[in-house]
Amino acid sequence: MLNTSTLKNLIFDLGDVIIPIDLTAPIRNFAMLANLPEEQVRELWMQHDIVGQYETGLIDDDAFRTHVRTLLKNRASEPGSETVSSDQWADEVIDTAWNTILLDLPIERIERIKELKSGYRLFLLSNTSPIHIRKVNSVLTGMGQPPLEELFERVFYSYEVRLAKPSPEIYQHVLSEGGLVAEETAFFDDNAANIKAAAGLGIQAEHVQPPLTIIDYLKDL
Repeated sequence: MLNTSTLKNLIFDLGDVIIPIDLTAPIRNFAMLANLPEEQVRELWMQHDIVGQYETGLIDDDAFRTHVRTLLKNRASEPGSETVSSDQWADEVIDTAWNTILLDLPIERIERIKELKSGYRLFLLSNTSPIHIRKVNSVLTGMGQPPLEELFERVFYSYEVRLAKPSPEIYQHVLSEGGLVAEETAFFDDNAANIKAAAGLGIQAEHVQPPLTIIDYLKDL
């Protein structure tokens, strides 16, 4: 339960808070492209920690795509198959498969956040990648809405700050950069570990869980 009497700042996660996501979709689509079992692609993904490196800025867009091509190289084609070898995948093919994690964006969530700008300072904190952010902003502008960087006072992307949730350092970074007092700040995230870490710093952390959506958690603000 939020202490609204002291609340001045709202920090939002992006995936499954603002925009619904399907974490299994990229693996499923890369497996289909590479003509491989999903479990094999998932194991390769985890073994090489491509996502972790990309989302903390250790590799850029081009390096991410190169890693994907190399990881699935010589696995994406069989003799007589029409499957295109991974080293021939265009950037757009990889980006499209990677962006299948993003589902339809409910416009009412954006409108509610915009309504809150008059009463609170709004921030975004997301473990994410540049390809995903460009796609989300493209969807937003296509809906006639402002991009994330205009929707919020400040955005904090893991790949830019070189930190990721649930590390306490990333929350301390947001508090410091925003000049925020933890007890005056609410944080909304769908991940229990992220919520626990934020709460450990005194932030009012709200675990967004289905069947409720962020709209439900904001109804009393």
